[in-house]
This record gives sequence, structure tokens and C-alpha cells, in this order.
Amino acid sequence: MAENKFSGDKATQELRQVAEDLNIQTIWDREVLQTPHCGFGLLGICCKNCNLGPCRVDPFNPDGPKLGVCGADADVIAARNLLRHITAGSACHNDHGREITKAFYMTAKGEAQGYKINDEQKLKVVAQEYGVTIEGKSSPEIAQELAKKIFSEYGQQEGELALIQRAPKKQKELWRKHGMMPRGMDREVVESMARTNMGVDNDYRSLMRQGMKVALSDGWGGSMIATDLSDILFRSPRPLSGKSNLGVFKEDEVNIAVHGHVPVLSDMIAQAATDPEILKYAKEKGANGILVAGICCTALESLMRRGMPVAGNFLQQELAIITGALEMLIVDLQCVMPSLPEIAKRFHTKVISTNPRAHFPGTEYIEFNEAKGFELAKQIIRKAIDNFPNRKKESVNIPKVSADLVPGFTTEYVFDMLGGKTRFTYRPLNDGIIMGRLRGVAAVVGCDNPKMQSGDTHARLVKELLKNDVLVVQTGCAATACAKDDLLTPEAAFKHAGKGIQEICEAVGCPPVLHLGPCVDNSRILTACCEMVKEGGIGNGLDELPIAGAAPEWVSEKAVAIGWYFVASGALVVFGMPYPLYGAKNLTNFVTKEVEEWTGGRWAFEPDPMKMARIMIDHIDAKRKALNLRPMMYQ
Repeated sequence: MAENKFSGDKATQELRQVAEDLNIQTIWDREVLQTPHCGFGLLGICCKNCNLGPCRVDPFNPDGPKLGVCGADADVIAARNLLRHITAGSACHNDHGREITKAFYMTAKGEAQGYKINDEQKLKVVAQEYGVTIEGKSSPEIAQELAKKIFSEYGQQEGELALIQRAPKKQKELWRKHGMMPRGMDREVVESMARTNMGVDNDYRSLMRQGMKVALSDGWGGSMIATDLSDILFRSPRPLSGKSNLGVFKEDEVNIAVHGHVPVLSDMIAQAATDPEILKYAKEKGANGILVAGICCTALESLMRRGMPVAGNFLQQELAIITGALEMLIVDLQCVMPSLPEIAKRFHTKVISTNPRAHFPGTEYIEFNEAKGFELAKQIIRKAIDNFPNRKKESVNIPKVSADLVPGFTTEYVFDMLGGKTRFTYRPLNDGIIMGRLRGVAAVVGCDNPKMQSGDTHARLVKELLKNDVLVVQTGCAATACAKDDLLTPEAAFKHAGKGIQEICEAVGCPPVLHLGPCVDNSRILTACCEMVKEGGIGNGLDELPIAGAAPEWVSEKAVAIGWYFVASGALVVFGMPYPLYGAKNLTNFVTKEVEEWTGGRWAFEPDPMKMARIMIDHIDAKRKALNLRPMMYQ
């Protein structure tokens, strides 16, 4: 019997049992086979950056090596390794932003089939931030000029990023003072890699300064660009109803799952699936329709804008195939497991890879090109329809498990939500905090990890925060995990939240947990915090706000980059598991204590969700006390 201790989700439990019965190895099995994990690796004190090694520092043996062959100590080795993690994560997000910019530019020139500018108002706002004159110009003209400015910013050698000017004055002054203000996105990635070569930067503080610099180029650069241009291109989200979990698949329809992160593909697949010609073809093959669902962050891009159901988060991608009901899994890049093609061999599922950056042996490769976007999407969907008759009924195991959720919240929509049609304002949010109806705001984000409880940690943490009148915002797989636990509906306030949040949710009509989108949309949290500072009354900088963040089950290097751009912006960030650094005492002290003197933010590490909640609540209370806010109204 598959152990259920790793997940309380019934759909996951059911399909893990199916996998075990069929002798199919999944991520949970492979994680067990990898244990015990390398102690030196967990502590961050092994180095393979040159051919003098690989080297390790041995904290366990008094007579063991304390320096690498080149003379690097534990702090230098761990800091180099950490900087490489931050840089890889930032590069992934920045490249995401570049790919969206390419699609945006092609659309503006009329070269992207099926795409159009959907939010002209936001186009004008962002263009002006980049210094584009909008008077007397058409939207395509504005968009072309904006895209060129964004492209040039990637390779910019001096100066500051355009969107980082959204940050409060206090944060910008701190970044300039400490030499952490990023120049261009690619510029910081290249310098970070150069610094980590043997014999270059050998000061852990200097290495971490560059780490924050490259992370800021992600959060206030590539990620923010991706969010803004996706809104302009695919439409700005607004709250809508959605469904989540593996039970969204249909027994009588062609089931297609899109998986990855960049919405240029998934949005076009969603469009093409509603084409009358395609629907007619599906009927001819015996299907009653076409169901397009998403996995991971691609799911959330389309959920936020089209209401596409979310089949699952990161850990459920293999299980989607094991339902036996999936005709096609279409992947682009990021968080896609190489195991998928091998598992698909046991079923009729076709796995299609589409991005030249991400090749997966065993898949059919169809390179996606925006210039032929709609036709390529229809071509891919036709292959899925052709595969429908190959489905074996005896192999189908669709769990009867799904949950409702309300996604679609953005920085801009909060103005409408709180101020109504006539008064656009964050004042009710700030007043709720000032008056003690709300304790503060917490972001619970990130991946789901088989080392932890496969999403359960998120739900337990969020419930504890809500009980203590902390409003929660979410992105990524953490949001999907909580959606599966019915935490993203307005009714959740009256099941789990304190009286203060209940009153606010009842007045506004919103859930107590606000779904802000995929991981790249953590940039929305930054801009929402900026609006809180602008509204006044709860601090002059992000570091003064009664806020905290957590990634309880982080997996990816992208999560490390996200955490660092929040710490660099002044926030407390709690990871459920430490990234590899505990073998370096001075570096550990820097990230958990000393960095707060530079930025106002810091790190904490705690696997227990109840203790994690207490760290966050205590931090929020300390910020409230420093602001001399009123005592909590109901506690």
C-alpha cells in the first residue's frame, strides 16, 4: 500500500496506489531511493567549480580538510554555490520575460498569428514607465517601441531598471548605498557566474551582495516584465471561478494537459480547442468535447485569464498520465520531469515537447512558433484527438476529487475590490491593519516537495495564519495545494479565519486567501506592497510593513531567487528546508541576521508549519509594535 503520510490529498493518494499496483516508479519512490542525501551537499560545503577538486570541507572530522585545494573555506564555498543557485533561478525567470517580450513584439508587428493586445490601458501605463511617448500613436506603435526598450534593458550595462523605480524611495536608497541596484538582467547574470569562478570573488558578503543584485534583476526586472506583458497580451486577470485537482479530467472528452510556465503556448492551445472545426473533428472521433487543463504554473496563467481547470501542481504531473485518461501532455519548460515520457509508454498518452530550450528524450518535438501559433496549436490538438480512440477504458482511473477556487487577483484589481467603481484605493486594507482588524499580510508561495508533505504543509500553515487574522496571498503550486483544500473560496473565511478577516471578507466578498497567479507573478506581491506604502500609515518602506513570506516546500533554484529578491526588498522569508548553507557558520549568520542591517529583510528556516506560522506572526507583531499600531481588535 502506498504510504499516504506524504499527502492528505485523496486524488494523489488514489493515483499513487494505482502507480504502485502497476509497478510504476514516481517522484515519491525516487526520493526514497535517494536517501540518505549527501551530508556535504546538504550543508553546502562541497565544491566542483574547477579541476583542483571536487573538494569538500569536513566539519565532522577534527582532522579533516577545512579548506578546498585553492584555499576556499566553508563560507566561500557555500556562498559561491548559493550565488549560482540564485543566478540560475534568476536566469530562468529573466528568460521567461524575454520570451514574453518576443511574443509581444511579434504581436505588435502583426507577425504573431492569433495573438492581440488585450489590455491597452496597461500598455500605456507600462510604456510611460519606460519613457515611451504615447500621444498620437496607435497601440501597435506604442507596443513596438516598448518592446525594443525592454530588449535593450536586458543587455544594459549601466543605469537602473525601469520597473524598479516602482519601489519605495527607502528601498532604492538602500540598494544604491550597498551597491545592489541591478543594471541589466543579462549583465547581472554574467557577472554572478564570473564571480563564482575559482580565484575570483572570495568574500561571502561580497558574493551575497551580488546574489541580491541578480535576484532584484529578477523580481523587479524579468519577472515583473513577464507579468505586465502577459497582462497586456493575454488580458489582465479578474476574479473568476475555477476548478482544481485531477478529478477535472472527463471520461467522454479528449483530455489535453499543458504543463510548464510560458503562456504563449498554453493560451493558444486554449483558444484553438474552442475552434468549431476542431470541436467537429473531436465529435467525429467519438468524443463529446475537448478538455484542456493545466499543470504547474502554465495552469495558473490560463486559470487566471480563461478559467482553465488546474489538473495539478508539480508533484501531480506524473499522476496526470497515470489516470489513463490523458490523450496528450504538452510541455514547454521549467519544472517538467524527465520521467514523463517513460511513464507515458505504459499508457496511450502522447507527450509533446515544444520549446527549443527544453528537449526531452522520448517525446515528440513540435517547435512552437508564434508566427504560426494558431495553426500549430490546431495541429497539436488534432494529434490529441486522433489519440482519443486509443484510450483503454480498463486503464482509466480518474479520481472523483476536485475543488472550487476563486483566482484572478492582481495589484490593480485590489483597487477595484476595495474602492468600488468610484474610489480606487488601498485605504481599506491599510485601515484594517491600522485598526487591528487585520494583523498583517503573509505570502505563502513556492513548490510542493516529496521531502515534506506534498502540499499539506502549505494548507496547515495558511490555516494557522488565517486563524490569527493574517490575510494570505499566494502564487504557484502553493496556491494549487491550498485550492485543493478548499481555502481559496469566500466560504473558507468562516471555516478557518479569525473574526477580523471574516468581517473584511464578508464586506468585500473575497476569499481570505488571494490567488495572484503563477510563480512569476510574485512580482504582483512586490507591487501590491508598494501600493500599501504609498497609501500610508503603515511605514515608509517595504521593510516596515507588517508582512512576511514563506515557501514551505520549495524545490527549484527559482524559489531561492524569489526568496532573495524579497529579502533584498525588506521582507522576512521562511523556507521549510534550508538551502545548502549550514556548514558555513558565518554565511548562516549573515543570511539569518546580518543581512537585516543592509535591507531590513532576513531569512529563517523551519520545517514545522505551526512553528513557521509563529515565526511569521511574531515578525508581523514586531512590525506592528514598531509602527505603534493599535492592539488586535479580537485577540
